[in-house]
Amino acid sequence: MEAPQKTVRMIPAKPEPQTRRAHHQDNTAAYCRVSTDKDEQQLSYENQCAFYTDFIQKNPEWRFAGIFADEGITGTSTMKRDGFNRMIRQCRAGRIDLILTKAISRFARNTVDALHYVRQLKAMGIGVIFEKEGIDTRKATNEFLLTIFASLAQAESESISQNVKRGKQWSAAQGNVSMPYASFLGYRRGPDGKPEIVPEEAAVVREIYERFLSGDSLLTIAQSLTTQGIRTPRGCEIWAITSIRSILRSEKYKGCALLQKTYIEDCISKKVRVNHGELPQYYIENSHPAIIERAIWDRAQEELARRAGKRKVKEVGTKTEQGKYSSKYALTELLVCGDCGTPYRRVTWSRNGQKKIVWRCINRLDYGTKYCKKSPTLKEDAVQAAVVKALTHLALDETGAMENLRLLIEAGMRGDAPDERAALRLRIAELTSAMLELVAANTVGGVDDEGDDAQYAGLSAEIQALQARADELDGARKDNERAIADLEGIIEAAEKVKFLAMAFDDKIVRQLIACVKVVSGEKLLVIFRSGLEKEVAMS
Repeated sequence: MEAPQKTVRMIPAKPEPQTRRAHHQDNTAAYCRVSTDKDEQQLSYENQCAFYTDFIQKNPEWRFAGIFADEGITGTSTMKRDGFNRMIRQCRAGRIDLILTKAISRFARNTVDALHYVRQLKAMGIGVIFEKEGIDTRKATNEFLLTIFASLAQAESESISQNVKRGKQWSAAQGNVSMPYASFLGYRRGPDGKPEIVPEEAAVVREIYERFLSGDSLLTIAQSLTTQGIRTPRGCEIWAITSIRSILRSEKYKGCALLQKTYIEDCISKKVRVNHGELPQYYIENSHPAIIERAIWDRAQEELARRAGKRKVKEVGTKTEQGKYSSKYALTELLVCGDCGTPYRRVTWSRNGQKKIVWRCINRLDYGTKYCKKSPTLKEDAVQAAVVKALTHLALDETGAMENLRLLIEAGMRGDAPDERAALRLRIAELTSAMLELVAANTVGGVDDEGDDAQYAGLSAEIQALQARADELDGARKDNERAIADLEGIIEAAEKVKFLAMAFDDKIVRQLIACVKVVSGEKLLVIFRSGLEKEVAMS
């Protein structure tokens, strides 16, 4: 049987009814944005809003659905553009049919964002008209043009970002320091535009450093400042450990500034990265008045590192690790076993209803005599009495020796090649000036030349070599300055002891003593921060 012949019959598309357009108005909104809040931009922002309000209301096919605007906001991301995001929510709610905007760069400088939102709106039946480019996204043929123009807008944004980055590097190389006054304790902008010290806030900063170097923990300092009702740098009532640590680490409090600690990865993601050498950094000395003396600031950095690097010795049988700094008892930091080198721990013995405080080697507590065979158990009052005896000896007999040591160090500093340091600084300044002139010429001209690159590399290499020698000389001098400051602090604290009915004081013990080594059950070796040692008997 012969198969039936195949036939194709077209069913014509139904024409869109023309009656709807005659009785329907599109809910039309406009989006306006300026990226800065300068006066001329402010005028542009207001003009855009006024223009589109009038433009929409004059068109009989449009119903005014509002003006959505962002003022002084970048277009590289939609994250912080409240007006834009509110407009998108209105679109999803079905309250907008059409969006007008001046240009693609006003809508978004990010190609991905521009295409993402245009396609999302198009899927909802909402069109976007870009006035400058003459693009109406309701027409299918405009997708290709939109992609091109959006890419150009992003490229322009990236170019602007690079210019801004170069400008900041140029400013940093010139030694221009910007201070975040709104979130920085101790300084305010002076009448001349430069930082000036706020006495009341500076007193808080000095208290933080003093208490930290006296042995208080970051938590203790934070709780004390909160109790006193002192506001944080950002104006909060409750202090956090991170705020205290940030103040202790900031070099600005010693009158210096390290510029370009962080950088923005790119203008699209805006991710902030820590600068580990990807970009040059600039260290500016004496950029503004100091609140904290440099020697004290250096001691704070050493103490931060010491506390962070404490060796963990907890293994079994005890509740907490010795590796975490504790400000409760000074001896927790200082008392160590002369046999195995492990710290001692404070233990409460309770026998026959009576409590007694003793100190025991942690190794001995956890493992018995397996690793530490000779460490004695020490009564707390006997240890404290022996430490007080050593402090009294320091105050009465050794302060003169420490004063002589300080004078010897000062004499050595006066004879340490000052002419060489001055010559190095002068030459570094000359080379830096030449290098900045080269950078400025390339920035203005916009042309990179291989000869200029070679010259820049030569200048940079010579500066690095000279700086290495200058750092070597300065490092030796700073070590001496720190030693003098430490000795002066020790002498001052020791002088006070002479006139006191001396009792065991955790703060004084931390200031003067570096270590207390248990020699035996009857003897301790007290090692002072000055390097002096005193063996004392326990009663």
